[in-house]
Amino acid sequence: MSATKKLKTENGHIDNGGLWELDEETLNSGAVGFTASQLFIKNPACVAYTYDDVIMMPGHINFGLNEVDISTNLTKKIALKAPFVSSPMDTVTEHNMAISMALQGGIGIIHSNFTIEEQAAQVRKVKRYKNGFITDPICLSPDNTVRDVMELKAKHGYSGIPITNNGEMGGKLVGIVSNRDITFIDDSSMKLQEIMTPRDKLAVAKEGVELIEANEILKETKKGKLPVVNDDDELVALIARTDLLKNIEFSEASKDPVTKQLLVGAAIGTRPEDRDRAAALVEAGVDVIVVDSSQGDSLYQIDIVKHLKESHEKLQVIAGNVVTPSQALRLIQAGADGLRVGMGIGSICTTQEVCAVGRAQASAVFHVAKFARKYGVPILADGGIKSTGHITKALSLGASCVMMGSMLAGTDEAPGEYFYQDGVRLKRYRGMGSIEAMSKGSDKRYVWENSSSNHSIKVAQGVSGAVQDKGTMQRYIPYLTQGVRHGMQDAGMKSLDLAWEALYNDTLRFEIRSPAAQKEGGVHGLHSYQKRLF
Repeated sequence: MSATKKLKTENGHIDNGGLWELDEETLNSGAVGFTASQLFIKNPACVAYTYDDVIMMPGHINFGLNEVDISTNLTKKIALKAPFVSSPMDTVTEHNMAISMALQGGIGIIHSNFTIEEQAAQVRKVKRYKNGFITDPICLSPDNTVRDVMELKAKHGYSGIPITNNGEMGGKLVGIVSNRDITFIDDSSMKLQEIMTPRDKLAVAKEGVELIEANEILKETKKGKLPVVNDDDELVALIARTDLLKNIEFSEASKDPVTKQLLVGAAIGTRPEDRDRAAALVEAGVDVIVVDSSQGDSLYQIDIVKHLKESHEKLQVIAGNVVTPSQALRLIQAGADGLRVGMGIGSICTTQEVCAVGRAQASAVFHVAKFARKYGVPILADGGIKSTGHITKALSLGASCVMMGSMLAGTDEAPGEYFYQDGVRLKRYRGMGSIEAMSKGSDKRYVWENSSSNHSIKVAQGVSGAVQDKGTMQRYIPYLTQGVRHGMQDAGMKSLDLAWEALYNDTLRFEIRSPAAQKEGGVHGLHSYQKRLF
């Protein structure tokens, strides 16, 4: 019904022919919360807000949970089915994490605490990945012994190992060793060439084989492993029956629309040598480069963003980090396709404490997103995420995606080994500004002056710690996805586009929570409790 036909009830509500709408007096009184403009712009107290400070008001639900659309844009030209990005930290994102993120609709950013060759190799592993195919299996040579197989079995839990002439992936396939080959061997020094199943007795598949076809070969041959070789009989992949049995078709996977390869990003710094790093990453097939600086508004970053856009026309570039529109403007002008927002708010970051510079994250996200929107540049809320509620708040305040570190660091796919402390299963997690990470190369993220005599003095802007085991990403990301959908549904938002429309037309309402309200909104009043995520 048009606005001219809307009628008022005797109580002053607006009757639009269906559901009543609130009268202006109630709407403007704060009874249904306050607009983002009132919180962040008309801000007489000059206060910056965190995610915990802000709470969204519930909206009207007229759609099902499965109808909530969380698809988004990472950059101007890269679309994702899920707004999740793993942080380029050396305890968070290497190829396993990047593969898992892409399979479930997000994207991983490979950290830069590698040599150029190592980081490019990580990107290639993601680009070569095909669901169900093991593209980097452990190999042994004919001169290895039964003891080597037993050690690998004890460490990794399996013993089906391909044997190549040089003991490496890419070598000529000469045989395979399975558990039945070593079960009754008493002499652990026996060489594998004496007990392995030789090449001429192996069932193999040719490079380019489809997963369905490979499955049929395994069924016919009743084998547990199927090597995949190229025309030169070099091992290019391995298919395991166990992987096929639990194989899932990831319909939401982030893939290049042309090559059908998984999407992956990588981080670089702003040093002159990072131009060579970027070139190697582009050659390896990287889809987006994140210029990784704690403070992105610098001449060094502007120069490298311009270089990347001029030298690699198809490459998408995310610049940052920034927390104000003035910082964002210069990077947008330089050609950035996306912006990374956040400074000093990560769980392991001490930048605000050490450098006295930064901004509370909810305020930073709102202001930068509102400004960058004028130029069609998506923003990535980086840091400060502790729950699905924080993700929902970041997205509702204008972020297109969220970047997570500690949220993902305890998963199986994160680098590092699990260990136990006081009966709790943990994994190491450290800030890229910690002394430990800086000694591995991440100091370039924080130090720009190479000629200074004080360059050798490193000032830590992060700490090292540990996070609790979160299990596999195959269960964890669906939990995050469903949690965000629940939050959006409760707020009456069917999609991110509709959420941003409500944000900027003042339909979406918020309130600021007092410390007591924040306490009330969490678990309280119990002697003890157990918190399970899923």
